[in-house]
Parts: sequence; C-alpha cells; structure tokens
Amino acid sequence: MYQINKETVFMATRDGVKLASDIYRPVTDNQQFPVLLMRQPYGKSIASTVVYAHPKWYAKQGYIVVIQDVRGRGESEGEFLLFETEIEDGYDTLEWVANLQGSTGEVGMYGFSYQGMTQLYCAISQHPALKTICPAMIAYDLYTDWAYENDAFCYQLNLAWAIQLSAETARLKQDLSAYKILYLASRNLPIYDLPIIIEEALRKYCPSNFYFQWLKHDRNDEYWHKLSPKTYFNDVDLPMLHIGGWFDTYLRGTLNLYGEMSKKSDFQQSLIIGAWAHLPWGNTLLDRYYTTKANNNINELQIAWFNKYLKGDESSNLFFKNVKLFQIGSNKWINKKKFNNKNTIEFYLNSTGLANIRDDDGKLTNINKGNNEDIIIHDFWRSSPSLGGHSSILSGSLNRGELDNRSDIVTYTSDFLKEDLKIIGDIELEIYAESDAESFDLSATLSNVFQDGKVYNFSQGYIKITNHDPEKPIKFKLQSTCIKIKKKTALRLSVSPANFPAYAVNYGKNKLINYNFYLDAQPVTISILSGQKKPSKLIINIRLG
Repeated sequence: MYQINKETVFMATRDGVKLASDIYRPVTDNQQFPVLLMRQPYGKSIASTVVYAHPKWYAKQGYIVVIQDVRGRGESEGEFLLFETEIEDGYDTLEWVANLQGSTGEVGMYGFSYQGMTQLYCAISQHPALKTICPAMIAYDLYTDWAYENDAFCYQLNLAWAIQLSAETARLKQDLSAYKILYLASRNLPIYDLPIIIEEALRKYCPSNFYFQWLKHDRNDEYWHKLSPKTYFNDVDLPMLHIGGWFDTYLRGTLNLYGEMSKKSDFQQSLIIGAWAHLPWGNTLLDRYYTTKANNNINELQIAWFNKYLKGDESSNLFFKNVKLFQIGSNKWINKKKFNNKNTIEFYLNSTGLANIRDDDGKLTNINKGNNEDIIIHDFWRSSPSLGGHSSILSGSLNRGELDNRSDIVTYTSDFLKEDLKIIGDIELEIYAESDAESFDLSATLSNVFQDGKVYNFSQGYIKITNHDPEKPIKFKLQSTCIKIKKKTALRLSVSPANFPAYAVNYGKNKLINYNFYLDAQPVTISILSGQKKPSKLIINIRLG
C-alpha cells in the first residue's frame, strides 16, 4: 500500500471558469499511475462516500484519484446549470487530468447518480484519455429513466432533490434565510403543497429552474432530447461496468444503457445489480436482511475492472459471465451471460368482483376464465399511499399486508406454489381498464405472500393513462428483479389508482387549469376488467433450472 498525499488544485475550463479538485496521489519517486476521476455536485470532500470507499482507499491501490466539484458547486466557480455544461467541462477536465504530473495519461471514471451521469457526458465528449467508465444508477433518457415513469411524475424524489440542490445554492450565495427555509423543508418534505415561502426560495435557487421545467415538460419533448445522454451516445463505445440496485429509482436507466451498449459495443459490458436502493448499498434494507452475501462489493470489483482496463491486468475472473445478479430469496449471487431470458410465464387476473374488498377473492391463475370487473374509486382525500418499492425515499421491501386491505387497492393472489419460481429480468402487466375520467393512473405492486399472512413487495410499476381506449390493454413494465419465490409461498399483484407521494396525484384531468386541484379534483371511478373477453395478465421472465 502507498502513502497518500492530498492537495486541492484549480483548473481552468475553455471559458476561463476555475474548477476545484481534490487530488489524492500515491507517494513514490518516479512511478506513474492511471487516473480515477469523479465529477460531482455535492462537495468534493463527500466524494460519494455514502456508497463508495474513501478516495484515499482507491489511491492506495495505485491510482491518482481526482474528485472535482462541477461548475458552480462546492469551491468551483461559475453557474451550476443542471446537466447543461458537463460535456464541455468534462472534456476540459479529462485533458487536464491526463496531463497531471505522474499520470500515465489513461483515465477511468466512477460514481453513482449525478456522478454516474457526468461519466456519460464525459464519454460523449470523446476525449481519447478516457478508457473506461463505471456508471452506477443513472438515467440514459432523462425523461423516462429519471423525471417520469411511464408519463407519471416521480414527485417525492424529484421534489426532495430540487430542495436539496436549491438549499446548497442558497448556502453558496450566502442567503441564510432561504437556506434555512429550504433546509427545514428537506427535513419535513412539503408533499401536499408548496407553501409560498418555500416555493419562492425554490424558484430563486433551483438550478436551471429544473423542477418547474420538469413539471412543465410532461411529455418527452425537445427539452429532454437536448439534455439526455441517449441523444448523443451513438458514437460512444468504451468498456463499461454498469451498476444498479433492485430497489433503485433509476434501475431502468442502468438497464436501458446496458441493453444498448451490449448490443452495439466492441468492448466488454458488464452488469452487476445488488439488493440495494439508491442508497445504502448493504445487506439490510428497511426490515429485510439479505445476509452478508449482499454486502457492498463494488469497491473491489471496480479496482479489478480498472486494473484490467487501465493497467492491463488480465488475472481477474470476476466478470466471467458479464452479468452478476443478487438473487433475493435465495440470498446469493448468480452469474449469467445475458440479463433477460426468453422463458416467460403468464398469470391471468380473475375475481368475483370483490378483489378490492377481500384479499382472498382476486386470483392469479394459469387459466383465463369468466368475465370479471373490479371497481375502485380514487378519492383524493385519501389517495393510496407509497410503501417501499423503488420510487419513494424509503425504498425497499416492507410488509404491505395491512395496506392491501384498503378498498381502493385490488389484489390478485396465486395459490401457494408447489415448487420454487425463479423470476429474473422483465415483468410486464397487460391490464384492461376503463374510467369515467379523462386521465387516470395505475400503480402495480408484485409481492411475495407467506403463510403467516405477511406480504413483502419486490417489484412495482406505475403509469399515467390519458384518453384511453378501453378495448385495448394498458401495457407497462414493472421494476425488473431477480428473486426466488419459494414453494409454499404465493405471488400477489396489487393494483391501485395512486402511489402517493412517490408519484404525483392524478386528479382526473388531462390538464388542470393553473394546477388548481383544489377546485378541479373529483373522485375517479376505475374498473379493472379481466376474463375471456378482457384477458388481463401478468407476464414474468423466469429462469429454468
């Protein structure tokens, strides 16, 4: 292990803005090292240590580690424009770090969330020094993978993030009053409405006014096209280690990028997904313990990856089959050559019309029979609440047995299984529904039911529907997963018209006048149809053997 020196250095971008970086450098006489770069907006001293080892640990493995404040954040100069300057600034930074004293001139990048996004923008810049990246928990398309899910606004997390970034901007601007307002709002998130004093502070300091821009651009239009990495990724090709979590908000972004790159790349594309939320990455999430095998192993994997692509070390066999997935239920890692299987199983929805009243009425079966209608009412005074899943601040698996007793949640449960069921990859719902409203939402949660009555969610999905033709099924994907449903337990699908505050409440109108939900809101009736004429079904990828 090396002794490490740390220094803070400023570099100038092409337009003269000075960006601050902490450099962690092994102490040697004349040895040269590759560079590991992380570019982030939360203060370089944090360096994503909420999920990664400290940069000093990485430097001790024989790397020069550079943690940089992006433009307008931390100690860096300039204005922070969300995702707007990262390509140009990324190129200039790569040019600088490649020529640092003691550098081999070869650079790898790591980091999650925004720090994952900066890797994609640096890759887009096509600087020749960048040899590999390890993007974790990112959006390939900002609209579909981050801000919205199937046209439904990801309300709680977007609001929380906007308040966090705005509070930091207020602090940097030395506006103590606005900072206190936003900081306190972050501690007690105002999910039912924004008080005027909070909205004023948010509008003043929200970078690029992005929160209100995201609300305004509620379809995947040119605004999103200009910002999304996907738009510029046609000519990008690098070896990539893709990192995700089964309960991460942005897993679909990780999988979408991995899917595109694995189709076109001439380089190795590896994927690892743990039983993790956006954070933390560990063996326990909410009240579920996944054993020590679920521990965060990303630091060791990344060093092996960087040793291969920045030092030419071919000795590691950590990526033998390229896809490494933590299987919930068995609580072990499995290796695969591909993410999705071609093997699927279908469960049809059936009931006597009381599936929202009795949790033993609605059935998931292999036989499609009858013609059934389950009616639920979306009452905005008591919207069905969020509980775990991938899209809320408290992400993960929780016992939703009591929640499923609500009359605005319709449930369909299989018989107890006679043999283990291994679900891996995509889960899709095709559901026939009709409503008396112009617009309505459907939230779907898939759970494992145990004989003691406990019901633990492991996958969910959400969609906003407008001007729907009831003769056509509504098709959407739930969160991908890898789980072993053990025999003598059952599957349950729970469907509701809301999942608040994870997603914004749909008040039944295509457009609300000035968002005046106080006056426009009306209860919405939704019928879930199933049977021979309307074959609503759940389609699951399974693993044989």
